[in-house]
Amino acid sequence: MSDDLARAADETLEKALAETGARDPREFYRERLRDLKKENPEGYDRAVAYYRDTLIPTVAEARLPALDAWTEYGRTLAEALAPGTTVAIDTSGRSHPYEGPEPSRLVLHLPEQGGRAILVALPAELSGAQRSTYDVLVSGKQRRKA
Repeated sequence: MSDDLARAADETLEKALAETGARDPREFYRERLRDLKKENPEGYDRAVAYYRDTLIPTVAEARLPALDAWTEYGRTLAEALAPGTTVAIDTSGRSHPYEGPEPSRLVLHLPEQGGRAILVALPAELSGAQRSTYDVLVSGKQRRKA
């Protein structure tokens, strides 16, 4: 991966973020990479290779919209951490099979073995139902009944 290719990919992503108001996924993907490095070194190596050989060229050469390519990278990280199913949560809080990135949907990966959901993509603004879903499935927050 050349510096020019990486720079072009960064510029393309920054432009997409500015145009859409979407949240930058790189911060929480870095967290997933740190987790992966500790828990699954081979999966980490595959994720780094995917980043270098697939994600950056795809974004830099505009083979896919930048945010779509980054969401697919997020799914790759989540699957390497915990095999499972990826779902999209619409603004009403309903879950749908993941069929591709959609800016208004919260995208979560649900591990087969249970445990907390893994965040894949956030919409620019979470609806109340999406916030509740995130709080319970990703953060593990639950209210106690009075």
